[in-house]
Amino acid sequence: MDSKDDAARQRGVLYALTFMPRDIEKIRNIGIIAHIDAGKTTVTEHMLFYSGAKHRVGEVDSGTTETDCDAEEQERGITIYSACVTFDWLDVHVNLLDTPGHVDFTAEVERCLRVLDGAVVVFSAREGVEAQSETVWRQADRYKVPRLAFINKMDREGADFERTLDEVARRLNAHPVALQIPVGVGPAHTSDAFRGVIDLIEMKMLVFDPQTDGQVIQELDIPEDKLATAELWREMLLEKLYAHSDELMERALQEQPIPTELIHRVVRQATIHLQIQPVLCGSALHGIGVQPILDAVARYLPNPLEMPPVEGTNPAKKDKVERRKPEPDEPFCGLVFKVLPAKTGDLSWVRIYSGDLKPNTRALNPGKDKKENISQLWRIHATKREQQVEHALAGDIVGLIGLRNSVTGDTLCDTRHPILLEAIKFPETVISMAIEPDTATEREKLSSTLEMLKRQDPTLRVTSGETGQTLISGMGELHLEVVKNRLLRDFNLKVKFHKPQVSYRETVQRAVEVTGVCHRQISGQQLFAELRIRMEPFASAVQPVTVLNFCPPETLPEAFLNASIEELRSCGDGGGRIAGYPLMKLKVSILGGKASPEHSNEMAFRIAANDAFDKGLEQGGPVLLEPIMKLDILTPDAYLGDFVGDLQQRRAIIAKTDHRAGMIAIEAHAPLKELFGYSSAMRSLSQGRASCSMEPLAYAPAPPEMLKSFNV
Repeated sequence: MDSKDDAARQRGVLYALTFMPRDIEKIRNIGIIAHIDAGKTTVTEHMLFYSGAKHRVGEVDSGTTETDCDAEEQERGITIYSACVTFDWLDVHVNLLDTPGHVDFTAEVERCLRVLDGAVVVFSAREGVEAQSETVWRQADRYKVPRLAFINKMDREGADFERTLDEVARRLNAHPVALQIPVGVGPAHTSDAFRGVIDLIEMKMLVFDPQTDGQVIQELDIPEDKLATAELWREMLLEKLYAHSDELMERALQEQPIPTELIHRVVRQATIHLQIQPVLCGSALHGIGVQPILDAVARYLPNPLEMPPVEGTNPAKKDKVERRKPEPDEPFCGLVFKVLPAKTGDLSWVRIYSGDLKPNTRALNPGKDKKENISQLWRIHATKREQQVEHALAGDIVGLIGLRNSVTGDTLCDTRHPILLEAIKFPETVISMAIEPDTATEREKLSSTLEMLKRQDPTLRVTSGETGQTLISGMGELHLEVVKNRLLRDFNLKVKFHKPQVSYRETVQRAVEVTGVCHRQISGQQLFAELRIRMEPFASAVQPVTVLNFCPPETLPEAFLNASIEELRSCGDGGGRIAGYPLMKLKVSILGGKASPEHSNEMAFRIAANDAFDKGLEQGGPVLLEPIMKLDILTPDAYLGDFVGDLQQRRAIIAKTDHRAGMIAIEAHAPLKELFGYSSAMRSLSQGRASCSMEPLAYAPAPPEMLKSFNV
């Protein structure tokens, strides 16, 4: 058989394999998460290259990476949208999600971590643990995602493996365990340049051939001058593992040799149970240390069968907990975690938690009580459809065509066995921008385009403003700028944009008890109702407005109470009394009421509830809340005083400062209103040598003088 026939045969085998259900034990659903510029996309590129999924390594700066395929991503050199790639390594199949590092797009990380079984967290050996590193680590903690850590950029000036490892433990409250240590540190021109890693389990030095971009690895004996250090680190590794294995401890006490396979097994179990986080190191840009990450993903991160059953509620019986094991013979259950809009039909990314799924079947969306037709299943590559498949099992991630009513966070399940999974929660928006279409035709195009973008981006909020304006709200200046560029570049809309504005909120200052009344005649019918409520600030609220019922059961009929609760919640969705901003941190408790057998009905109690809500807002004292941002700045020591002075002028509170290898890390809490354009100011203060990131922290009362502009 000639080479053409052989290539055709291999393609045929690969094509056939895509239609075969995958062995669940061989699946790894992982994400790459990190602070911006830590090297996530570069790590992903080399993984694809080494696995044979692509023939050349793309570069972020040149816009040739596989996962940054949007024009905005290529232009800015950052990841904005999460992308899914699939490849095989050793005997496992990897579904990998590459996520953004910028805090404005943290929702992409949130929805990916919600459906993943494991993660690789990338840190820069130069900058160490950064602000967004803490954010993504907390997100992974919240979803109980086992993870590995990769300390990248060991070839950079100022790189420090031990300092970064210590920061991971100290700042993230983590349990890092080094499986490798670097050989040398810093760029090539230095005397002890970074040139490889030492595997502490196998006790070998790994050198990565630069001619093959790290594809060829030499396994060498550890140099004499590094042997004592390696033995010390190996002993530290084993000391940390003894607590997780009696067998390992017994062998150590009896001074018996410890098999490497036993170490691998203990590391795997401790990682899956969130007891440790294995740490590797290297330089992804030069292909050093990436293949060991792939080995670690296969060895230490869990397959779907090793994850606990997913839990949800029965839509018909809210208090009944339903569970689905990650097995094909369980009823089908999946979660939509991303939607890519398209004129030919949206592509919905779905994580299948249980059962199996085939094209041309129907599924239930229990949250909306609607049935969905699933016409096609696709393997996803980056953000595109790659290969249509005829079958997908529990544990897999696939793209669906045909869903009409389901959006991000919605559950899909077997129509005969309903289960409603917990939805994905996204943070509140903090910044808004007004858009004005030039013509009525453009207004229609803008409306339909924004609806499509909302399906793709669950953190984008769209509301109608005064004078024909449309308000879009997002997570930060960069978020809105990306949306603006898409509207102009991708959709060619003729619209005007106004300067971004802060998204304020409103609440009340103090607790009050009020009575809402309805004494009126409607359509010839006399209506009567009285409803007594308590309205008060509620700092620990989960919902923006919490409505509780403390009314004695015998006081009011259930139908009147339900109508009152529904109306109060509807009022809570409206705006406050200062400038109509959304309400938050508010609790409304129904205390009692009066009804008349002849003149009371549900409409009367809705009117009374509305009256009570308005009185509560007025008598409780309106309070304007402004978004406070957590600002993290990394600057050379020499500019510390300039930054402190500038921050004080911006009404900032400096929470803490920290020394990091000749740099000062400043954490400050400042109102968003004072931080517009801060990136430019920061560069000016430090002659371009400082960096910063910010993320929403909380809402706090605005200064009294700000209320004057609202005539309050």
